[in-house]
Amino acid sequence: MYAGECQLNKVIDLFGAESDVVFAQHHWPTWGQKRVVTFLEHQRDMYKYLHDQTLRPANHGYTMLEIAEMLEIPDALGKQWYNRGYYGSVSHDIKAIYSLYLGWFDGNPATLHQYPPVEASRRYVEAMGGAEAVLEKGRTSFEEGDYPWVVQLVNHVVLADPENGAARELQADALEQLGYQAENGTWRNFYLTCAQELRNGVMQMPAPNAASPDTIVAMPTEMLLDYLAIRLNGPKAAGADLRIELRFTDTKERYLLVVKHGVLNYFRDRNGAKPQTTVTLTRATLNEILDGTTTAADAIAKGSLKITGRAEALSEFIGLLDTFDFWFNIVTSNVETCDTEGRSVVRKRAKIPPYRMLV
Repeated sequence: MYAGECQLNKVIDLFGAESDVVFAQHHWPTWGQKRVVTFLEHQRDMYKYLHDQTLRPANHGYTMLEIAEMLEIPDALGKQWYNRGYYGSVSHDIKAIYSLYLGWFDGNPATLHQYPPVEASRRYVEAMGGAEAVLEKGRTSFEEGDYPWVVQLVNHVVLADPENGAARELQADALEQLGYQAENGTWRNFYLTCAQELRNGVMQMPAPNAASPDTIVAMPTEMLLDYLAIRLNGPKAAGADLRIELRFTDTKERYLLVVKHGVLNYFRDRNGAKPQTTVTLTRATLNEILDGTTTAADAIAKGSLKITGRAEALSEFIGLLDTFDFWFNIVTSNVETCDTEGRSVVRKRAKIPPYRMLV
């Protein structure tokens, strides 16, 4: 935030006196030199106000959630239409600033080691007298127009019992009301998308492929290897011990890939590494394998990929890589998870040991 404010000052100093129009990201242009400078100054001061007035109460001991509710923007800034929350929100920005400097922990040990959502929700529902008692409280709050509380309260029932249709419908109703009232589009989309999820489940619609051919081609090799490291299934790869050297004939690059302890490390031009397997190919061939337009076996058959040493190591490595679904649960719990071998299994109740007093 502070860096952004400084950059806007530079923009004003360098170009303010000579600017006729500024094209912004989420609204129409601002025309006229004086209006351009005023716009940039208001943007600068808005960012600076959010930054400084988040850290000020934080130093008084207020938490992220408290600051997000207590901070108000001065009219001189907040009533400018281009500073309104039609795309983002002040609440969201404050929480991001707080997290940047202080992290997720608010200092209260009650939040230091909380149960994960499903386990906590089961306990909340039991403590409040069961699902029907929680829903009755939720219905009353809905009639009173306290929609944020309905969403927070009833979500415990949804997580504790995903098949509870009454809970899903009530939470969806409250989310729709919040969506209708939301000034900014991002929050509205979250509210309404999750209402749809509660009623219809996660819809598997056509989705963009993040690992598209264009994206993969544009990645430098080391960035591509970083991407593969993220895809490596750590629990599944925990017992693996692979040393594979990639030699690219077109780019003249050479990388040693080491999979050990469930981690992928790579080293460029590592001499004397003694790999188990050496794979010689072009970067283009690797791109095609990763975007799914060919396979390693097909590339070997065509002669565009050659392996020396333990040939199975390459297929073992590829088998350790996860693929990611574009669509996933947001407001409901995932009905499936993966075991330590990477197999899909039905979610089971977590075996969390009770806390006991140590004497």
